[in-house]
Amino acid sequence: MAAVGLHRFGAPLIRPARKLLLPRWSTAAGAAQSQEVPVSDPETKVTRLSNGLTVASQDNKDFPTCTVGLWIDSGSRFETRETNGVANFVERMLVKGTKRQEVNAYTSREQTAYYARVLPKDLPQAVDTLSDMVQNSTLDEKEIEKERGIILKDIQKLQTKVEEAVFEHLHFIAYQDTPMSWPTLGTSENVVNISRKDLADYISTHYTAPRMVLAAAGGVNHEALVSLAEKRFSGLSSNKHVEVAPCWYTGSEVRIRDDDMPYAHVVLAVEGVGWTHPNYIPMMIARQLVDNWDRSVIYDTSSGHFPNRLVRNISPSNGARSFMSFNRSYTDTGLWGIYFVADRMHIEDFVWNIKEEWHRIRTGASHAEVARAKNALKQNLLKQLDSSTPVCDDIGRQMLAYGRRIPLSEWYDRIEQVDAKAVTKAMDEHMWDKCPVVVGIGPIEQLPEYIRLRGDMKWRRL
Repeated sequence: MAAVGLHRFGAPLIRPARKLLLPRWSTAAGAAQSQEVPVSDPETKVTRLSNGLTVASQDNKDFPTCTVGLWIDSGSRFETRETNGVANFVERMLVKGTKRQEVNAYTSREQTAYYARVLPKDLPQAVDTLSDMVQNSTLDEKEIEKERGIILKDIQKLQTKVEEAVFEHLHFIAYQDTPMSWPTLGTSENVVNISRKDLADYISTHYTAPRMVLAAAGGVNHEALVSLAEKRFSGLSSNKHVEVAPCWYTGSEVRIRDDDMPYAHVVLAVEGVGWTHPNYIPMMIARQLVDNWDRSVIYDTSSGHFPNRLVRNISPSNGARSFMSFNRSYTDTGLWGIYFVADRMHIEDFVWNIKEEWHRIRTGASHAEVARAKNALKQNLLKQLDSSTPVCDDIGRQMLAYGRRIPLSEWYDRIEQVDAKAVTKAMDEHMWDKCPVVVGIGPIEQLPEYIRLRGDMKWRRL
């Protein structure tokens, strides 16, 4: 039987390609070896058309395919309470109307993207398809009704996907009474009532040239892409101004107790930072220090040099199943924390170890472990750019977030400038004596009360 409780408590930059030297770290000693890994950092070219559309591309002939797409400054944060769900509805309808080739898409709280991975010779056709999608959609009434039914089913299915449900609840309580708290799929009540006019109005308001980036990566000629953009997107509106509702963070909790579930799913988090905040990279490094773990993966936790202290302090035999640290950033806010899964009788022990690790990082992260975390973060950034699609996504998202594509070399330079003192200072600013947000789903009887969790944010057991 389930019970629910809610408690409130700049300018574009183009860098020439260059080789970076990424040091390898010894996991045994935590020191830099003499061997270094060369990293390719191809140029990202940027052009802004007269109507405000941004065209950004990276020509990398090492990739056998190219990816091209539109990244749009729109998402559930730009909805009203009555139209929550319209951004996702629009995205689905536009993709549904695409017949000529496969187009992928996603809607987040602040961005919407449409993209296709094709052979370089098919790039013009892909651009043509994207242009047709956002400018010539008929929004057929029969198709709207079909998609409405699919979305309603997806909303119901979401509650069975515990990890996704946990993070929806997290945003709901962290950003109460603001658009950032609303689910990207929308509510069932809203989806039932969203009309064709609502969809058309959202497109005309948000799908304008200054709010769009046409991004491409792979075997792409930038000048040719600009020429295609000028031909296919010249009809877009040049209107840019859209009011963005402010958001605010509220320390709070939600508990959904269901003793029939085999494991407890818990999130503990604090307010993090936005994309451009000075502590963005220090908080990313702090997240890397906590890292992720799953009992299905074999680790040598007996080694004193195993880099993750939290894993060394928990035991798979005592009910720990997995944990995932996260640092989700938005324009002006973020959420930094951990999501863990554990047996019902070991929740309190897990929470205790998490809090101890957070406070340890805040007060005494060592230079050696921060160096390892920095290197791991660099490696992760590199791994995420292993094909044309993630590179294209990186270009699109960064152009919206920063107004430019930050080269990998600059990210590495910024990461390298952060030391252990900066990490502990950032943790002190954002974690110490702050009201957390807590989500618990499943057999969570042992999850400590909120007032105790709040008190632990400024008390370290010795």
